[in-house]
Amino acid sequence: MQETLNETPKNNGILDILKTPFIVLYNIIVYAGVGIKATFFDLWVNLYNGASYQVDKTYRHTKQQFMEEEDKIYEMTKKKPKKEKVYKYSAKVLAKLEEEKRELMVDLQNAGATRSKTPHTYLYKVKDTHGRIIKGTMNGLSKLDINSYLLSEGYEVYSIKTSPFIDFVYKDSSFFGKKMSNKDLIFWLTQLSTYIKAGLTLNESIKILTTQMKGNKARTTAFKAISYELTLGESFSSALEKQGSMFPALLINMIKAAEASGTLVETLDDMANYYTEINETHRQMISAMTYPTIITVFAIGVVIFILIYVVPQFTEIYATNNTEITGITKIVVDASAFIQRDYMLIIGIILGTVVTVMVLYKTVKAFKTAVQIFLMHIPVIKNIIIYNELTVFSKTFASLLRNNVFITDSMDILSRITNNEIYRAIMYKTINNIIKGEKISEAFKDHWAIPNVAYYMIVTGESTGDLANMMQKVSEYYQLLHKNIINNLKSFIEPIMISFLAVIVGIIIIAVIGPMFDMYNQIA
Repeated sequence: MQETLNETPKNNGILDILKTPFIVLYNIIVYAGVGIKATFFDLWVNLYNGASYQVDKTYRHTKQQFMEEEDKIYEMTKKKPKKEKVYKYSAKVLAKLEEEKRELMVDLQNAGATRSKTPHTYLYKVKDTHGRIIKGTMNGLSKLDINSYLLSEGYEVYSIKTSPFIDFVYKDSSFFGKKMSNKDLIFWLTQLSTYIKAGLTLNESIKILTTQMKGNKARTTAFKAISYELTLGESFSSALEKQGSMFPALLINMIKAAEASGTLVETLDDMANYYTEINETHRQMISAMTYPTIITVFAIGVVIFILIYVVPQFTEIYATNNTEITGITKIVVDASAFIQRDYMLIIGIILGTVVTVMVLYKTVKAFKTAVQIFLMHIPVIKNIIIYNELTVFSKTFASLLRNNVFITDSMDILSRITNNEIYRAIMYKTINNIIKGEKISEAFKDHWAIPNVAYYMIVTGESTGDLANMMQKVSEYYQLLHKNIINNLKSFIEPIMISFLAVIVGIIIIAVIGPMFDMYNQIA
């Protein structure tokens, strides 16, 4: 047993000796791996992290500096808010205002509460939320209604007055007789539809648009009057109708039909698109007339310049050399002398003629009809007029039919949207045919102002019971023709006008230079 115990340590020592090289080798490999890792990985990671930190720090500093510079530029260029003005009034003025307010309160309890059958113009005096005293006019049926509306708008009301004199001065000079332009109407309809879709009430939308579309007194007055009518419970179409000629009859009737069918938003969108297309058609007409007008004015200017400044120089030469002037040269010289001597008479005759024609065209129906018939028989021009009238007529008729407006009402509206007496007569003839129980197309049959294509498309629409869609196709067809003829006219009229100018100028130059050769022959 003792020997065995004594032998055991010996064996362990041998094993330890044998293990030592392996342990050393193992440690060498491990620490070598650590060194390699530190050299090829940790070192680069630390370098990357350090560099990233510096880059990030620099970036944050640069970004902050950049944003500070941008903020400075923004604040420097930002419109400075106006300092709110403090309105102060003397004790005497305030006392007078309070006295007017007391008189108004007494009046509202008596005669001021009585509604009139027809609207009157009321002159009011109020104070807004900023303390500013404002005077304005509004159309309504009673002082009490006007007072209620102004209070609902946040004003402190001091006086509301009306009289025949106020009616005469303000009512006639306000929105009556004035019409909203197509451009403003398109914006108004589009915005109104958008606000209603967003959940605003009709009255709230009108009030917002009153603020947005400032700058036109007549328009602002009309919007306030519409808001006032809506507050009293009037329908939207009735409120528009009471604004005189501010809004087109077509739009009012469309909205009236939409109120009955509950499709107000859709109708507003449809009318916005309609007036956009009509406005584009009018722009094409203006574009077609602009270029030839400019060329004509330029040609007249060139001819007058030659007659006034160039021809007299040659006339002096001929007079000095006793050269006889005959033929076309004499006509040109006499025309030059006449223009220089009686230019005021010429200007007076031209202005008088233009004014007379314009007055007769606007006031005398027979004269207007004769002029329109004459223009509608001139090649090219007749097509421009006919295509434009048919486009507007068919597009409007299609919209009226789609919105379930009565045929008789539609024809009455169509007769009022055109200034062409020939087409207005056709519309009235159509109304009479409908009353007699005849077809709509009968009034368009065998009429020189209605192309056969349009007539047969209307007949087809009546036969199929789909007149609205057929009229829309008619409008699209003639709108395309109208656009094409205008584009062709632009390219066609340019060489004609240039050639005309060249011929006129050439004739004048030849006329004044011709005698020069005779004069040189005499000298030779």
